[in-house]
Amino acid sequence: MKGGGGGRMVTEETSRRGAKKNERHKSSDEDDDEDVAITAAGDTSPYYDASSPFSKSPWTAHHLSPSCPSPTFAPDDNSSSSSSNTNNFYTPNVLLGSLVREEGHIYSLAATKGLLYTGSDSKNIRVWKNHKEFSAFKANSGLVKAIVIADEKIFTGHQDGKIRVWRNSNKNPTVHKRLATLPTFRDYIRRSMKPSNYIEIRRNRNGIWIKHFDAISCLSLSEDTSLLYSSSWDKTFKVWRTSDFKCLESITAHDDAVNSLVAGFDGLVFTGSADGTVKSWRRELQGKGTKHFFSQTLLKQECAVTAIAVNPDATFLYCASSDGLINFWEREKHLSHGGVLRGHKLAVLCLVTAGTLIFSGSADMSICVWRRTNSSHVCLSVLSGHSGPVKCLAVEKDHEGSNGGGERRWIMYSGSLDKSVKMWRVSEQAPPMLQKKSSEYLSVPDRTAANLAPSISGHGRVSQKKY
Repeated sequence: MKGGGGGRMVTEETSRRGAKKNERHKSSDEDDDEDVAITAAGDTSPYYDASSPFSKSPWTAHHLSPSCPSPTFAPDDNSSSSSSNTNNFYTPNVLLGSLVREEGHIYSLAATKGLLYTGSDSKNIRVWKNHKEFSAFKANSGLVKAIVIADEKIFTGHQDGKIRVWRNSNKNPTVHKRLATLPTFRDYIRRSMKPSNYIEIRRNRNGIWIKHFDAISCLSLSEDTSLLYSSSWDKTFKVWRTSDFKCLESITAHDDAVNSLVAGFDGLVFTGSADGTVKSWRRELQGKGTKHFFSQTLLKQECAVTAIAVNPDATFLYCASSDGLINFWEREKHLSHGGVLRGHKLAVLCLVTAGTLIFSGSADMSICVWRRTNSSHVCLSVLSGHSGPVKCLAVEKDHEGSNGGGERRWIMYSGSLDKSVKMWRVSEQAPPMLQKKSSEYLSVPDRTAANLAPSISGHGRVSQKKY
């Protein structure tokens, strides 16, 4: 595998509804065998190919043709171009450019200290700095489903059910060395000697409880980064100690695949599943280990839960679903249901929060930017530009400052099954967008019995809705 120098960022003059160019350029890289391409938004997307995971998704079988337009909205009367400012000179939300390397669908992103980590189904983890490819490292097997970073350690979750731990070389920051693969070989061998460590993973087959037996769907760190949580399609989530990579606990959490997990507030962990439920778990420390107890079921519905996020102030919990809705709960009101955000036409695949903003990426190829004020939410923008489903999001503070007046800006990255990563500048003070229909893109209270569940369902439902 040839590591550096192949990827590039394409900067684009664009409105907040995305780029409209259709140019393609060959890379000037000397590596002829890598076929690195630079594209702008709007190109024919490779995700429509029959081999793409998008074509196999149960929620996109009814998706329109590639020529189907994205949702459009009435333009802001105060905006004249992408470079002009609106609403007291605050920055509009704009597309800055695209990172493209034609090697696989983008499944995971992580941003920290000016570096962007991207994971794809090519098994490569690439590192970008200053809009250019900085370095790369490769796992022996397994699509890269999740990336989280704790201090100098990079944790990656893979399709093969393993977690790999990486670290930068002290001598050369472009070199990443693998520290461990979880579960570690030593821990696996030690526990395999004891019959009580074996559990039934499927009919007539047993395995050791510290190992995931299906794809890892999500990784999350505790607030002090001492614990790593991993969720999997094998219906469990596991707890790992980041200091020595020991597996402390495994919890069978749902009746179907666990699609998302987040270590939240007050010692709670939240899980969302293809069985349509969101559950909370209470963490207790017991000696050098942990013990997690079921707390409550926050949501019970027919459609799959696809993503979960907690805002930076740890006051709101958000949950996305395959029906295109986002439910939220308020910590100060004892996790009472706060309402529903309605802004997408297809499944919401990913969520990320920053400041007072919530970003949601969808199979409808758009990203909704929501701003929270107290308990109400308003949609600031619908960002269009991808030609495939938006699979993952990451965000970091805009270090280039602001236009003054207390404006807070963020750099948001979006990864898609169109094999590209796009970079957006988003302001918390951007004016709300104008909608064609006043009922769209609003926070709608919804406390019906169908959406809220006080207890666990007595029986499971078999589903193939995995993400």
